[in-house]
Amino acid sequence: MYKQVKNKYHVLVLNGPNLNLLGIREPEKYGNESLEDIINILYKKAKKKNFKLSHFQSNAEHKLINYLIRYKDIINYIIFNPGAFTHTSIALRDTLLGINIPFIEVHITNIYKREAFRNKSFFSDISNGIILGLGTYGYILALKMIFKRLLI
Repeated sequence: MYKQVKNKYHVLVLNGPNLNLLGIREPEKYGNESLEDIINILYKKAKKKNFKLSHFQSNAEHKLINYLIRYKDIINYIIFNPGAFTHTSIALRDTLLGINIPFIEVHITNIYKREAFRNKSFFSDISNGIILGLGTYGYILALKMIFKRLLI
């Protein structure tokens, strides 16, 4: 059912535009942790479970798409924060449908308590779960759920 690489499951943490500004950009909304801080925490948790964790962030839609397609055969699960592409990217949606890798959609803020244009996600209906509004802890919750799903 799931692909295994060298007896390890491989989880990709994929982040869209402006998430490289975490810790700097609007800390009252997004917190003080940097993206590097979050990835370091996830990496340590993954290592304890003998999971491989990789991370890719880009502000360019085509780079996210190319990354997914290039590594589709070695990734078992994705933690995906599409950032602003949540509300705009049919191309990323089509890629996720095409590669057929399960993913959990994560948002640091509650997109339903923000501007009306942020209330629509092109990914929620095809994701295996959605975590939003719980700050950066949402990434950890997503990884814990992936552990549960893959280790059953």
